[in-house]
Formats: sequence, C-alpha cells, structure tokens
Amino acid sequence: MWNTVNEQISQAMHFDFKHTNKRQLQSTSSDMLFKISDGTHSFLVKVAHRNNLERFENDAYNLNLLTKESMFMVPDCITTGSNIEYSFIALEWLTLDQQPHTNWHIMGQHLAHLHLKHQQAMFGFDHDNFIGATAQPNRWHKKWDVFFAEERIGWQLQLLHEKGIELVDHNYFVGLIKSMLHSHIVSPSLLHGDFWRGNLGFIHSIPSVFNASCYYGDREVDIAMSELFAPLPEAFYIAYNKHYPLASGYEQRKKIYQLYPILNHANVFAGHYLTEAKQQIE
Repeated sequence: MWNTVNEQISQAMHFDFKHTNKRQLQSTSSDMLFKISDGTHSFLVKVAHRNNLERFENDAYNLNLLTKESMFMVPDCITTGSNIEYSFIALEWLTLDQQPHTNWHIMGQHLAHLHLKHQQAMFGFDHDNFIGATAQPNRWHKKWDVFFAEERIGWQLQLLHEKGIELVDHNYFVGLIKSMLHSHIVSPSLLHGDFWRGNLGFIHSIPSVFNASCYYGDREVDIAMSELFAPLPEAFYIAYNKHYPLASGYEQRKKIYQLYPILNHANVFAGHYLTEAKQQIE
C-alpha cells in the first residue's frame, strides 16, 4: 500500500516523493494514523479498510469546502486512494500549537463568520456523508424541524433499532422533535458538523478545524456540539455571540441538538452511552 501512497502523493505534488520515515500516531477512532516524511516534506495519512474510501473522499470534499467558505486554517487534502485491502487519505501535515491557547476569541469570530453566510435556501447537502465512521443522510428539506427530526434523530434511532435496541417509540419521538423545533426560525448555515475540541486547534495562533461532517443546517448545532464533551473557553462563546448572537430558546434546543452525537456514540460504542442517550431522551 505504501508504494501506492508514495506514487499518488508524487503525482499530486508534482515531485518525486518516497517516504523515509513512517510513524504511527495515537488515534481516537478505528482509523490508523501515520506521519510519513522524506526528510523535507511531511504528510498525515489515515488508513482504513478498503470499503472506507467513500468516507475519505467525503472528508476531502468537506475540507475543500471549508477552505473556500471559511477563515479557518484547514489542512489540504493531497490525495485519496485504495489498494486491494486498504483505503487512505493523505493530508497536509500541520503542526498544532501547544495548548492552552489564548486565541479562542478568534475561533469564535471565525465560526460566526462561517455561519453568517446564508447562501443556501434549504437544509441538507449535495450528498450523504459521515459523522465519524457513521453514515449521515443529508436529503434536502425545506423545513429544519423535518430535516433534523428525520435525517438526524430518526436515522440514529433506526440504526439502533437494526441492532435490536429500542430506546423510545420511533414515530412518537420523531414527531415530538418536529413539534419542539417547529416554531424555531432558521436560515441555513454551512456547518462544520462535528465541532468539538478534538477537531479544533491553532497553527501559529490561527484557528484550525478538521474532521468535518458538513451540511447546511441550524448554526446552533455547532455551538451545542462544542458544549457537549469538553466545553470551549468562555472567550470563544463571548466572541461568537458578539458577532452573531444566539436566538432566545437556545438552551432548550441545545439538549435536542446534543442528543444526535450522544445517539451516534451509543450506536458506535454502546455501553454507558446507551444509558446517557436514554436519559437525554427522557
């Protein structure tokens, strides 16, 4: 496989690349992560089973879109590919600044700048993609309450149902989510879609994002996600609200939006996430 990686990087970068150093990195997902280098140029390579090529291609699409639409420092996708056994994505190697960082207010400004663009009239995306390794449907909808209830909460409940897990009556709960979001007026924003501390950083003090799960939806989804696992420093939220104040009722909607990643964790990891999902539903 590594010959294929070297060849495709060479074609994409227009110089002959052959790595002389390969180091496996710690990974929080099922993907294997490597830093490869020829002593001059370095790349991050994610490796997974061959059937993950579509997911890596989606990752590349999302990163390219965020590069065009946002002020964030986003790693360039060099190439994606596969052989008979593995698929891979090679990314620009970016060295993140050491934490803690003092520029979280700029991170908040950059996210507000992205969310303030309302160029899309509907909710969804041009194609389905993934959140982590889980498929994420993105059929276009005119109504936000219908999109989030069906394409996000209903979808995750269906995945659990297929595993024999019933946390709540599917039809009742999807209808409840629609009713709770129905009066919330939303203009579609391009979302990062998996906006939490593990997918954020700084490069020479410039805010950076990666591992995106983009679609057009309610901007509050990104904010709610950022508060779920490891809330960001207060300076981030102050700066965001200064540039694009959150609407009244956000604290109630936040619980609805946070249910989606909790359900996804329940699908992927089961265990205590199933209990947490049940509690959030109740």
